[in-house]
Amino acid sequence: MLKAITTTLLLVCLSLYPFIVYFGLQYISLRQVSLVLMVLLGLRLLLSKKLLTSMPWIKPASILAIIALATTQFFNSDLGLKLYPVIINTVMAITFAYSLKSGPTVIESFARIKEPDLDEKGVNYTRQVTKVWCAFFIINGSIALYTSLFTSLQTWTLYNGLIAYILIALLGLVEWLVRQKVKSNGSE
Repeated sequence: MLKAITTTLLLVCLSLYPFIVYFGLQYISLRQVSLVLMVLLGLRLLLSKKLLTSMPWIKPASILAIIALATTQFFNSDLGLKLYPVIINTVMAITFAYSLKSGPTVIESFARIKEPDLDEKGVNYTRQVTKVWCAFFIINGSIALYTSLFTSLQTWTLYNGLIAYILIALLGLVEWLVRQKVKSNGSE
């Protein structure tokens, strides 16, 4: 029970990563913020064995983020802190793209949780959705990189802590609406 609560708290904290960076840098040092985030990422790796099985991309993303945060310690630069969203989007794009080649796609795997006997039309649909998510992660990661390199901490936080999440939700909503339309057309 305690492990589940701790894991949930870690996921919530890491979802709020941009705000931790923004507010952390207002009150504590750059090195302390990066150390706190490295500890959170390390704890997620240690406590999330089950999550790592269903979302294997978390391990390389966490390791790369810890390395980026370590550069913050070494170079005393906030760039390592700001690269986390870039790393997440890059690893997600690679994972989704790799699943297109190796199969089943990430989206097909999710779909089969609810519909184990997914037909060929469903498999083709999930393949197209996986391509859309690949494009999204590439575009979102590029914007995150731009905000990391060329904008203020406030702009970086706004985009990576709010706008990117809104875009993810919108894409998810649009995909759900399209899926409902495709399903209703298939049943006629």
